[in-house]
Amino acid sequence: MSTVIAGRFPVRFSTAQTWRILHQMGLTVQVPLRRAAERDQDAVATWLKETWPRVGRR
Repeated sequence: MSTVIAGRFPVRFSTAQTWRILHQMGLTVQVPLRRAAERDQDAVATWLKETWPRVGRR
């Protein structure tokens, strides 16, 4: 996030400083509350086993 700020504005903040400022502004990390009901656990396991190793090598 601090890289994005530095690219758009003529200031530099450390990572800790950036998070502190965002927190003071009321912004927080967004995390989903739950998984989709339609999630196919078998398909996810297959993808992790077969596809992810190829993607991770890049």
